Order: sequence, then C-alpha cells, then structure tokens
Amino acid sequence: MRKIALEEHFSTPELENRGLVARPTRNDAIFTEIERRLRDFGESRLAAMDAAGINMSVLSLTTPGIQGEKDMATAIRLAKDVNDLLAREVQKRPQRYGGFAAVPTQDPAAAANELERAIKQLGFKGVLVNGQTNGRYLDDERFLPFWERVQELDVPLYLHPGDLPDSPAMYAGRPELEGPVWAWTADTGAHALRLIFSGLFKRLPRLKVIVGHMGETLPFLLWRIDNRFELQLGRPLAPEERPSFFFRRNFVITTSGVCDPDPLVESLAALGDDNVLFSVDYPYQDSRQAGDFLDNAPVSEAVRAKIASGNARRVLKL
Repeated sequence: MRKIALEEHFSTPELENRGLVARPTRNDAIFTEIERRLRDFGESRLAAMDAAGINMSVLSLTTPGIQGEKDMATAIRLAKDVNDLLAREVQKRPQRYGGFAAVPTQDPAAAANELERAIKQLGFKGVLVNGQTNGRYLDDERFLPFWERVQELDVPLYLHPGDLPDSPAMYAGRPELEGPVWAWTADTGAHALRLIFSGLFKRLPRLKVIVGHMGETLPFLLWRIDNRFELQLGRPLAPEERPSFFFRRNFVITTSGVCDPDPLVESLAALGDDNVLFSVDYPYQDSRQAGDFLDNAPVSEAVRAKIASGNARRVLKL
C-alpha cells in the first residue's frame, strides 16, 4: 500500500553549525548517521521511502530549527534560506517530495508573510513549528495575526516538539526523561492544550493543527481533561465547550515515531478514522519499521488506506 508521510525531517550545515539541530541520542555514531541522513535529499532518503512503501514525503526542518534562534533578523533570514533550499529539492522530485514551511515566529508578522510566500510562490502544503519561541507559545496574543494568515491560506500547521524554554525541577538529575523520551511529549501536549484553552479555535474555527507521535498522549486523556475542566469551572460543560470538542474538530494526529498497534486502535476509537495519518519521523525512526507497522496493523483495509494516504490527501489538499 502506497503511503504519504508528513513528519520527515531535513537540516542544513548552517543550522548544524548554529546548534539548531537537536541531539536525541548520546551515541556519537548514531547521531553522526542521523546528521548525514538529515542533509540528504537523494539516494538514502529515497531508499528509505521505498522500503516503507512511501510514495510522497512532506519534508520539514528538524527541531529546534528556526524556533531555536534567538536573534530575530537571523531567524527571518534563515527561514527564507531554508524554504528556498527545500523548494529547490521539491522541484527536482515533485512526485516524491512536498514541503512544510519554516517560519520566523520571533516576528509573527514576518512569519505570516514568509508562510504566504512559501504557500503561494513555493507551493508548500502547510507549515511546521518546533514548539515555543524565546519562551512564548503559540497561544500568546501576539501570534493571532499569524494564525489569521494560516486560516486565510487554508493550510494546516504541524505542531512539533522543540526545545523546552526552561529546565523544570521534575527533570533535574534524570536526563533519561529529557527530549523525546518524555519531556517533548509533555511540552507539546501542553502546547496543544494551551491553544484550546486560549479560545483560539472559537475565534478561528477553520484552523487545522497536526500533532505527531500518536497525538502526544492526548487522545487517551480526552475524557479526563473534559471531566477535570468541569470540576475546575464548577459546572457542566455543553458538548461544544469541551476541550475534546476542539481537539476532535481542529486537530488531526500522525503515527510518527509510534509503531504500536494498541495506541493506534485507541486513537482511531477516540478520534475517528478520518483524523489519523501515517508518518515515520525520518531519520529518527526506521522507515521500514513504520511501514511494516501500518501494513500489519489490526484495522480494515478501508481504514488502512485512509491512514496511509487518503486522510493526508484531504488535509493537505493534494
């Protein structure tokens, strides 16, 4: 079964030199190979796609990427350079690659303008943001003009993990909890909930946000989030007031980095089979493993086809 993958990353030598490429492993040899694959748009990447049955990969800048840059002017330049580079690579293989824009969220107006350029001039399919920027999450009021542009352009935003803005005491002395083991999941799940509780989706109801890693645990907690929010408010919630309402309406999730049938089945039960999309998280996850996982998942062939490519075609308007 041919597939479309949405969380497939790349980097550039300049971003590596600036320390804007996360290191999720302590093993030097493994990280060296990850860096090599991040820079490659040719033989290695295409071979990995073919091994997983992936027809198209929508490529995005790896974390923390532009969001990790402190200087506003530098971030604006880097975003433009990265998007131009990605556009050139997509143009070489338009049947195999698509692009998610990188945007300089250090300046929300510049981010909105760069997104519009990337969509209208470069032909990208949406935008990916790597977490917070200089301690500010995307529910901050300053980002409203950016979100308005996202809705106007009618493209999805992939909310991806990034660097944490601080070092919480809960992780002190336990480096095992940092990065993708747990800290990124907790941070990105909280980021998604911040968007919901801010009222963003009441103001801009047509927004579509993609969350990876099987929804960063949120599909499994929707009942409790609703129930505890009712307790916090001290009154029952109407169905359209519940956090779960907005998660089901305004979010879709991908399977990136989670090759386990149990959470897949539970996510389908929680969100419906229109809201779960295939991804690998290349090169941090093995492409063949991810492809085999979907090929053998305990779902019907009709649902498998939606997850593999049908839902992505709808969300990205392919």
